[in-house]
Amino acid sequence: MVFDIEMIKAVYSSYPARIDAARKAVGKPLTLTEKILYAHLSEGAANQAFNRGVDYVDFQPDRVAMQDATAQMALLQFMQAGRSQVAVPSTVHCDHLIQAEIGATTDLEKAKNKNKEVYDFLSSVSNKYGLGFWKPGAGIIHQVVLENYAFPGGMMIGTDSHTPNAGGLGMIAIGVGGADACDVMAGLPWELKFPKLIGIKLTGKLSGWTSAKDVILKVAGILTVKGGTGCIVEYFGEGARSLSATGKGTICNMGAEIGATTSIFGYDQKSEAYLRGTGRAAIADLANSISEHLTGDEEVYTQPEHYFDQVIEINLSELEPHINGPFTPDLAWPLSQFADAVKSHGWPQKLEVGLIGSCTNSSYEDISRAASLAQQAVDKKLKAKSEYTITPGSEQVRFTVERDGFLGTFENMGGVVLANACGPCIGQWARHGAEKQEKNSIITSFNRNFAKRADGNPNTHSFVASPEVVTALAIAGDLTFNPMTDTLVNEEGVAVMLDEPMGLELPTLGFAVEDAGYQAPAEDGNSVEVIVDPASERLQLLDPFPAWEGTDLKGLKLLIKAQGKCTTDHISMAGPWLRFRGHLDNISNNMLIGAVNAFNGATNTVKNQLTGAYGEVPAVQRSYKKDNIGSIVVGDENYGEGSSREHAAMEPRFLGVRAILVKSFARIHETNLKKQGMLALTFDDASDYDKVQEDDSIDILGLESFAPGKPLTVVLNHADGSVDRITVNHTYNAGQIGWFKAGSALNLINTEIA
Repeated sequence: MVFDIEMIKAVYSSYPARIDAARKAVGKPLTLTEKILYAHLSEGAANQAFNRGVDYVDFQPDRVAMQDATAQMALLQFMQAGRSQVAVPSTVHCDHLIQAEIGATTDLEKAKNKNKEVYDFLSSVSNKYGLGFWKPGAGIIHQVVLENYAFPGGMMIGTDSHTPNAGGLGMIAIGVGGADACDVMAGLPWELKFPKLIGIKLTGKLSGWTSAKDVILKVAGILTVKGGTGCIVEYFGEGARSLSATGKGTICNMGAEIGATTSIFGYDQKSEAYLRGTGRAAIADLANSISEHLTGDEEVYTQPEHYFDQVIEINLSELEPHINGPFTPDLAWPLSQFADAVKSHGWPQKLEVGLIGSCTNSSYEDISRAASLAQQAVDKKLKAKSEYTITPGSEQVRFTVERDGFLGTFENMGGVVLANACGPCIGQWARHGAEKQEKNSIITSFNRNFAKRADGNPNTHSFVASPEVVTALAIAGDLTFNPMTDTLVNEEGVAVMLDEPMGLELPTLGFAVEDAGYQAPAEDGNSVEVIVDPASERLQLLDPFPAWEGTDLKGLKLLIKAQGKCTTDHISMAGPWLRFRGHLDNISNNMLIGAVNAFNGATNTVKNQLTGAYGEVPAVQRSYKKDNIGSIVVGDENYGEGSSREHAAMEPRFLGVRAILVKSFARIHETNLKKQGMLALTFDDASDYDKVQEDDSIDILGLESFAPGKPLTVVLNHADGSVDRITVNHTYNAGQIGWFKAGSALNLINTEIA
């Protein structure tokens, strides 16, 4: 089935003229990234060049995608926007609320019963407002999008940080918060600071144990978790063209782990093959007709240093398999060095669990390569010494790999097939024994490995690798095993080696599926009623946030000074809290419970300045709210790294936090704070972080003349009577200041639509 073909035809018909206008405006050859961005300007054909990293620009994305955990809040906001239908093609994908525990069939049925209220809500909202709805079990949003909706040269936003997965098919796909999605679904322009460009030239060709996953693991080690912030990463070169479309998707997917706005590959023969292989020959034909516009200009790739802000070159023929971690996805280890790293750091050498799949690595190619190793284990009489789980990315992939015998192969090795859902990757894992908080090691083909993310245990050392390497190490049960050089002793006492993994990019017999899990919206949604039970603990209609009072903010209490890494997992945990993603009051009880308090080194324990006693972060903040006292949160570098979840911005806003002051922000989180009417501020001098004291009363001055590029002043009134005045910066433009003054971007949307 080809979705939205008329929309794609319209996009492609405008491409030649829009790119010609862009080339004239910029006055030089264009990268692929620039072509797509300029072709999607909200104003139409370009008449000026935009400054990278400086200018805010309005775009018109082609579509919106949402997963069930974030769609709840996004659609609750959309219901306030006064529209009868979404303005662009939009979809909801039920993949986050299915907990992995026993196996696919049992876990899926349990999820359907447990989450019925939420699924019914999302189904009815989709029916009413014209969104496509993918039922629980249909698959993970990013794999389903790649198979059905991604198209070369398109632009999409999605309420999940790994939306960039669609870059594997040449689409600018960007993770956003629900308020941004609400804007686009309501027919309003979407704003983004024009990104800087990082070019990554790939030469050579992958072979043996090395896979596309190793490219991004290597890049993460080079750029770190914030090296791509404010940038789009564009891959090019002969090596890029040699990669499968799903391999490219893996690389783009994990670009979120370097903070990149998105990542992208150009359209090529591999892209065309994947489109045709997934039943979209009509789109391949359209793309072929404008193929010169779906890659960067030749001059760009000949002299990339003249067109990109940074250029990195990687020779795939020399690239070694990598394992990254623990606790951060940018701690990169070549496989040949990993065993020594395990021993020298004292990480648990015994491997407890190997997990493959997730939105990052759940394609047919990934599963077939891993299955080739599982078959070797059976043939060579090796028993897997670690637990081993497999998460297919979509029902189409699952059905096809079962037909082709791969799932049976995994089961013969002792593997457990989980539901087509996110599962352990996002903390939806009922891991038995995790509550003991014992020190242990796991390895996954997922994208993130923050502490406590997978199983809630802070002592679980989580490592990230390709599905092939994960499978090999699960067979060995030992993190120090190197499948390229080491032998294993089988059940007969014979030393054997694993051969290199083998696989297929696309199934020889083609993809097959009986029920992909798609539900089309009602033709006329006017008669559809969306009901939210006022007594529900999982869903809650939203009330608008209050507008700014028009004065400087004085007497704010310091809620917490967060120390070190503070991701959106620390600010608003997933796992069991996912059940409250549609109920702002209830989910606010997890606000900042994972952040480390700089004054005592503990989590979820902060001083209540009204009583002098220590309490849980949400409880202390609720006491301030009860007395109409505002507060401020102070943080470290790259605050808000990780997921796009806007709950990490909405919860503090709902509970009365007025400002977040940090050394630096992750892009999506900063935008989410702005959208919700919060002040997102950064220290002009990072060392001023050290001046903040536990009992401070804090003033924010200069708001009455709040203007783009104009710093504000923060006054730290210390308990001993001394005062520190510090300068803080912001990145608000005039429109975003309007969001702050109105109380939120949604408040302003309602005014504009009305």
